[in-house]
Amino acid sequence: MHQALIVAKLITMGLGFLIAYQAYRGYRVHGATPLKFVSIGFFFISLGSVIEGLLFDVVGWEIYMAGAIQTSIVALGMSVILYSLYGEFGERSLGGNAK
Repeated sequence: MHQALIVAKLITMGLGFLIAYQAYRGYRVHGATPLKFVSIGFFFISLGSVIEGLLFDVVGWEIYMAGAIQTSIVALGMSVILYSLYGEFGERSLGGNAK
């Protein structure tokens, strides 16, 4: 059971990092500042998806402390993505498609 959880966490982390990378590529190609924040947000969410297990199994922290750190990191990532949706960005930062 433990190995299945590790595999699932690694797949989740890999998918999250792939999304973060693609969003960053979109930012670099189109200059859309919100995509930069989406990239950063998904990076933190992906990191948070595995950090609890690492802190609990490897470092030896108690599960509630590892869970609190994990939840804080995921919340930070979600906050950054929320900023990408509601932040005030100039016309250039929207890839030139703003009206």
